[in-house]
Amino acid sequence: MKHPAVTATTAALALLLPLTACGGSAEAGDGSTVTVTVGYQSKTINTVTAGTLLRSLGSFEKELDALGDGITYKVNWQDYATGAPITAQMTAGKIDIGSMGDFPLLINAARGKQLGKPTHLVSVTGYNLRGGLNTIVTAPGSKLASLTDLRGKKVSTSVGSAADGTLVRALQRAGIDPDKGVEKLNQQPAVGASALAAGSTDALSQFVAWPGLLAYQGKAKALYDGAQLNLPTFHGVTAREDFAEKRPAVLEAFLRAQAEATDYLGEHPVAAAEKVAGATGLPAEVVYLYNGAHGIATFDPAIKPQLVSALKQDVSVLKSAKLTGDVDVDSFVDDQYVRKALGTDYAKRLAAAPAPAASEVWPKGATETRAFKSPAQLLRYVAEHPDGIRAAYVPDATTGTLWFADRAVWVADGDQLLPFVAPATARAYAAGHGGARVVTYADALERAS
Repeated sequence: MKHPAVTATTAALALLLPLTACGGSAEAGDGSTVTVTVGYQSKTINTVTAGTLLRSLGSFEKELDALGDGITYKVNWQDYATGAPITAQMTAGKIDIGSMGDFPLLINAARGKQLGKPTHLVSVTGYNLRGGLNTIVTAPGSKLASLTDLRGKKVSTSVGSAADGTLVRALQRAGIDPDKGVEKLNQQPAVGASALAAGSTDALSQFVAWPGLLAYQGKAKALYDGAQLNLPTFHGVTAREDFAEKRPAVLEAFLRAQAEATDYLGEHPVAAAEKVAGATGLPAEVVYLYNGAHGIATFDPAIKPQLVSALKQDVSVLKSAKLTGDVDVDSFVDDQYVRKALGTDYAKRLAAAPAPAASEVWPKGATETRAFKSPAQLLRYVAEHPDGIRAAYVPDATTGTLWFADRAVWVADGDQLLPFVAPATARAYAAGHGGARVVTYADALERAS
């Protein structure tokens, strides 16, 4: 965990502030100071509009300054690797607003209710309606080619995370008992990545940005695209109920700032990727894979009905793992603050659909990417500019999940060149289309040129 930073003040001054229920903030009144504590996950890059990018833009601080209520606001940003410690701090009254994935959000709801410190889902950050934010990967030289090959193998994941949910559901669909059919290792993402590199686990099921990062680094290859489940997965913002009720204007300021960060990301996707990369140490090419103009994630603070429905379906997975009991999702979801914060704009955002998948090239030295109508056109461009490509992205032919062109599995079908994230889906397509066959990336480039 990075050291928490307090904006517009020194750490020493922050320690002198008297503690109250508002995330360790000073009691407001008569020109006093209030510290708002925000828990976020810098490297879980589908929360950037409520964390890393939002912080770098300074939007929340500007919105707080604009309140004009005579209170001096300070923001304490606390960076965590996962959602669990954010929930622990929220239920202890030490974090006011937090962001995390869908499964951790349910645990957040359950723990809050259990401890008499209720929390609420107040907005959404990044989502994928098919589930493409989670991926199961293996080592580059692994002979595992499909989910059925995982039977009896060791699989690393973070129990209680959305990536674990993807693993459980994928195994069940493949006819494998997720509790007895594999040896599940409960590990933090970084630990699991090291285990995969060391050969002490056969596969890794993780959330953004780990699968894309490992694939980009040549340390892993995709085995299963979470979008094959065709079940939405998302990240969102949760707030303590007592904080929201006591400081509704502050929460609404945060949600307006989140919307500003969302718009910035949409209007300046390359610059946003560079900002997030600079703050996290992640390669900008990996950030763009998920957060780019046609990235795996779509960003919108609106709480869409499809996402609420998916959250309800997720409860059974956590219950079976004995991580929660029943969760009243309807009472956990509270969109009143984001509706008020965004006004008439909220309905437009609620109705907005994700951008269609497209092939993109990020040329070296460019501040914008180039989109292509087909993967074959992209390959032709790449072949013609062998030393001028920073990154090339193509959408899976069946799920639309964006992936690195040189890490995709390619199928030649007549004049078509089709990319797939996972080998099993590529083989399944080839088997169902006479004359189609899996080809290497080099072969695909040659055919395109």
